[in-house]
Amino acid sequence: VIAGAGAEVEPVVERLTAGGVRTRRLRVSHAFHSPLMEPMLDAFAHVLAGLEFQAPTRGLISMLGGAQAAEMATPGYWVRHAREAVRFADGVRAFADAGVARLVELGPDTVLTALATEALGERAEEFALVPLLRRDGDEATTAVHALAALHVGGAPVDWEAFYAGTGAKRVELPTYPFQHERYWISSTSGTPGQAAKQAGLASAEHGLLGSVLPLPESGGAVLTGRLSVDGQPWLADHRVHGAVVVPGTALVEMAIRAGDEVGCARLEELTLHAPLVLPDAGGVAVQIAVDGPDDEGRRTLTIHARDETAEAGDGWVRHATGALSDAVSPVPADSVAAWPPTGAEPVDVAGVYDDTLPDLGFAYGPAFRGLRGVWRRGEELFAEVATAEEAGIDPKPFGLHPALLDAALHAQLVAGDGDAVVPFAWSGVEVFASGASLLRVRMAPADGEGVSLDVADGEGRLVASVASLVARPLGELGEGAAPGAGELFGVEWAEWTGSSSGAGGSAVVVGGAL
Repeated sequence: VIAGAGAEVEPVVERLTAGGVRTRRLRVSHAFHSPLMEPMLDAFAHVLAGLEFQAPTRGLISMLGGAQAAEMATPGYWVRHAREAVRFADGVRAFADAGVARLVELGPDTVLTALATEALGERAEEFALVPLLRRDGDEATTAVHALAALHVGGAPVDWEAFYAGTGAKRVELPTYPFQHERYWISSTSGTPGQAAKQAGLASAEHGLLGSVLPLPESGGAVLTGRLSVDGQPWLADHRVHGAVVVPGTALVEMAIRAGDEVGCARLEELTLHAPLVLPDAGGVAVQIAVDGPDDEGRRTLTIHARDETAEAGDGWVRHATGALSDAVSPVPADSVAAWPPTGAEPVDVAGVYDDTLPDLGFAYGPAFRGLRGVWRRGEELFAEVATAEEAGIDPKPFGLHPALLDAALHAQLVAGDGDAVVPFAWSGVEVFASGASLLRVRMAPADGEGVSLDVADGEGRLVASVASLVARPLGELGEGAAPGAGELFGVEWAEWTGSSSGAGGSAVVVGGAL
């Protein structure tokens, strides 16, 4: 026999039937359905008719099929309430459909909480279902637990009022991570930081670099890392003429990190010598070597890379050289406080990633499609860039995420004269804050042929500056000097059509574009 006040027996009957149990239905009328009770219900309705109903000040949902507040302000509803069965599951689902996120059971136990969980099914994980009291539990303690559970579930709680008169006071939490001790044996491979320690190195704690090797004699350092499309998938979204090329902004970011390691916050200069091309499979080993300081505190820096399958000591290619210093520059004046820039005219960026840049040889995926707007004011350019949600960009492991800064430079390509140019020489680069996911960038003519950059976050706070950036046409940077660049070249036999006079035997002609 399956019975109970307000219980929905249909799911139980279905489960029994599916299990091979023969069931038979016997409907028993509620006591109020008896003809003997009709006079009482009529009298009840007569009394209700003489009452004045008002809408409740709190949102209410009835367990009679989820009736709303307007229906409750009628005599007929309360007659139904006395006559009909409770439809608890329908009422709970009505709460969910109305956007209620937290349900509290005001009763002596957790029966309704369990029924509500079953009624919501898979949606139950979206709600905070909290019973106020529990059987055989101290009422004051369980009520406090319920209050805490609601607070964790997002409900505002006035803890000042709760602790008023108890003598309790706030205690400041420590500013360092909570100390704990592990008792499980850690793998020797573990995280990149653990692997570096196992090799006697320090972790670089950076999105592109894995370890740091201090050089005790010179006071310099070597930073190493592995770049690949599987280790840093967002790099695969930066393709130039079909090849995955590490953006120049990534080399700048690694150089800045190297400077931080030796106490040099300013990248005085960085000149790019050859593109760093990544293979479609496998990776590239990267080394950044920083020398000791000279008499003026400057340090030279080089960036080398090679295919990770190369033999020891072979295959290294120098991609950039530069200099670092510990000079502290004054923070530039805020040039992007007003946004959009006052007096600037918008530049059309429609189709920039589908038409304009592909025509120049640049194919950018979601990670580098950050350009949101471009404005021009005289010789100044302004750009707004942001990370795309689907790109999976996390700016935290970087000072200034290379994809964001690279996207800002797309403004030059959009508003320029149509030439395919890439960053070549950087001067006076400083990063003042990290972790920005939205950038406002001002570009203005600098001394010589370059442009200066002021980079701010979405609130207008300056996060970086570049004294000068000089770009060069892509063809002048010497493609093919990079590890993994073999995919750009091949062997092709061509018939010799020139004169053969004065030449005997066989000849091989080397050179020429394929």
